[in-house]
Amino acid sequence: MISDPRIGEPLAVAGGRPVRTAPFPSRTPYDSSELELVRQALASQSLFMLDGPEVGNFERTFADLYGMRHAAASTSGTSAIHLAVGAVNPNPGDEIITSPVTDLGTVIPILMQNAIPIFAEVRPDTFNMDPADVERKITDRTRAIIVVHLFGNAADMDAMLDIARRYNLVLIEDCSQAHVTRYKGRLLGTIGDIGCFSLQGSKHMTTGDGGVTITNDDARAERMLLFRDKGFSRAPWGPRKYEFLAPNYRPTKLMAAVGMAQIGKVRNVVERLISLCRELSRLLEGIDGVLPAAVTEGLEHSAWAYPLRVHSGDAARFGSLLRDEGVPNMPGYIGLPIFMCAECCAGKATFGDSGFPFDSPYNSRKLEYNASMCSITAEALRSLVVLPINENYADADLRDIAVAVAKAAQSG
Repeated sequence: MISDPRIGEPLAVAGGRPVRTAPFPSRTPYDSSELELVRQALASQSLFMLDGPEVGNFERTFADLYGMRHAAASTSGTSAIHLAVGAVNPNPGDEIITSPVTDLGTVIPILMQNAIPIFAEVRPDTFNMDPADVERKITDRTRAIIVVHLFGNAADMDAMLDIARRYNLVLIEDCSQAHVTRYKGRLLGTIGDIGCFSLQGSKHMTTGDGGVTITNDDARAERMLLFRDKGFSRAPWGPRKYEFLAPNYRPTKLMAAVGMAQIGKVRNVVERLISLCRELSRLLEGIDGVLPAAVTEGLEHSAWAYPLRVHSGDAARFGSLLRDEGVPNMPGYIGLPIFMCAECCAGKATFGDSGFPFDSPYNSRKLEYNASMCSITAEALRSLVVLPINENYADADLRDIAVAVAKAAQSG
């Protein structure tokens, strides 16, 4: 347990001095390397994806980073997952299993393709999907599994891959919070059939917003590239041809320019966060009432954020004490399982007043998205306090966090 004289002082809420009064370091992801590539893109006088090699170069470089044959860039992490679901091409009413602890961007693509999202319980230690419950949720309508690697910690990919292969399901990895993160010698995103990445501002590498989808499957890659461009086959002459219904998720050359510079930095960012995560866990070890971040066996935890578990199950109270001590945090992370946060699930507010695809002949099951669907997850979230962290944090910042946690934990 950390030793520091401040731990014995009164809590800030009781009139004591807060552990921290200065703000924690902000991220500074951009420098002259992005600026120069953006300048070159602007100097070309066209930022359209097809008017130059920038987007294609970015995609090839990103694919090479992961040792994959194909990468398709798009406009967001949500669109990156939508490309993956579009490549699966489910029929209306088909089911796709995913995590109840995620951003809605993991779920939207399922519904937009008129498939039914099915949620598997998470393990209360890692908050990643429990393979046993994933297997229990499989039916004859299941087409795919979208695994979410939450906070930079991997799901149990050995078990997930085994389930997907035994049931002939497409395995999609949502790596939005786990860029270039190694699991048993392999990079997350390369273990399943398709890997998806967000480039939103908080991610390990960022273009402000954007996404990338990777695969080694030639046919799926071809469909993904069509899917992000309205299904437009773009023959050099003759009548236009649109192969199937699809959105427009084309990225611009600006995104590709920033992305190229970010590719050169991302592994250094991840290595710094791996180190910070280990050190913060060391400082928190042995503090009564809390558990440091769990790490899946064989993984380097890349700490998009730091998940602290509180024995009391009262994350809101614990988080409030930490804020009084000057440590920002998110009690409960998303608060409730994602389907209870989203009216498109809980209220079936989808297409007009149809409730489609839930209330349709294509869906034989009448699901109700409420707490009973994932009761273990709902309970686990009440014990979760998420601590922001980034690569600019120093050892002194981690020590302040640990001292604040120790003080809050002593309050019972």
